Amino acid sequence: MTKIDRVRLEDLIVRERERFAREHPRSAQSFEETGRTLVGGVPMSWMAMWAGGFPLFFDEAHGARLTDVDGHKYVDLCLGDTGAMAGHAPPATVEAVERQVRRGTTTMLPSEDAAAVGGELSRRFGLERWQFALTATDANRWVLRMARHVTGRSKVLVFSYCYHGSVDEAFVVVGDGQPRSRPGNVGPAIDPTVTTKVVEFNDTAALEAALAPGDVACVLAEPALTNIGIVLPEPGFHDTLRELTRATETLLVIDETHTFSAGPGGYTGTCGLEPDVVTIGKAIGGGVPVAAYGMTAELADRTLASPDADLEDTGGVGGTLAGNALSLAATRATLERVLTDEAFDKMLRLAERHERAVNDVLDSRKLAWHVVRLGARAEYRFCATPPRTGGEAAAASDAALDAYVHLYLMNRGVLITPFHNMALMCPATVPADVDRHAEVFAAAADELIGCGPPPAP
Repeated sequence: MTKIDRVRLEDLIVRERERFAREHPRSAQSFEETGRTLVGGVPMSWMAMWAGGFPLFFDEAHGARLTDVDGHKYVDLCLGDTGAMAGHAPPATVEAVERQVRRGTTTMLPSEDAAAVGGELSRRFGLERWQFALTATDANRWVLRMARHVTGRSKVLVFSYCYHGSVDEAFVVVGDGQPRSRPGNVGPAIDPTVTTKVVEFNDTAALEAALAPGDVACVLAEPALTNIGIVLPEPGFHDTLRELTRATETLLVIDETHTFSAGPGGYTGTCGLEPDVVTIGKAIGGGVPVAAYGMTAELADRTLASPDADLEDTGGVGGTLAGNALSLAATRATLERVLTDEAFDKMLRLAERHERAVNDVLDSRKLAWHVVRLGARAEYRFCATPPRTGGEAAAASDAALDAYVHLYLMNRGVLITPFHNMALMCPATVPADVDRHAEVFAAAADELIGCGPPPAP
């Protein structure tokens, strides 16, 4: 296999950063100006995590295209790290938002759209009762409280290097065989090992041992890990997970926020999972903040029947803007008219095309890297074998190669997710977008291994 020259890699990173700075003067100026009023110069700290030293400032985005303030146009395969999986400003969603904003946005009253969204989510995910929040983090937080309340158990179980937004209980990993707070965890209210058990994904023996004492209220799980590279479940893993949770009377919560890419009903619908609860956020509102959590009718009845559950005040449920009319109008339009079954068919075919193209580059250049696909999203990592656990995926990280590939793509009009190497398809993505990524990715590989000219700008 081809060996990477690390000195050459660092030289290429320097060259690409210099080009990025030279070609994005307005973004650089805007970043300097916002630094006077915003912490870190950005509205949210993670917006600074682009490889160029400062973030692009965007002017407008439509479909699968984005234009920055310097006038550069991009094929957008990042899509807001899943938040814009419906595409930027999808016309049906825009129409619904424009209509609703003139009719009122938040009244603390239900709307007809709410019932329609609940019905559509039930069709897709198979769970009968739904509620709404503004973020998947909020949905997950409430579900954990509900699970503890109805089971009378204190513990939660998650998988090492999982992604569940900023839920406190999820920032725990397996380190040297022991649970510990994830490195970088900022000011946890309590050491998460007090509240949470953690095992490696795909480790069914460790899962069985952790659930055996009967003190876990729920397992909160992504059906595939997604924020540490894509780590797919091994055959039989989900069957065992469901068997063990039922045997120990532990609730099973599936977080579909990122794995919605698997199909119209996420991984749950595509693979026939049978969770007690599903949580989902980001993409379902077409870019408008919204999240949802669905549960079985039996679990909903248990929750409502509890005499000491104050679901209106001190129960920790949602917030004033949760379930607002604007979010639900956007969600109804997005689910019924944008992220349709037909749209997913197209998105999945494009993701397969992307996967094949990346594999062609890796095989032809003899690079010991790999690509993994989860429905409409795919991600390459710079190791030969796809990791089977979060710990293995974390150990395979290569910051220098990440920076090089991201910069090389950005400088030639292609965006992928800055936190990792994820490419996502939306209904507006076209084959030429996938092919442009393949062209530039191949050129990046050729320059890295010392052969071939760079692609056209």
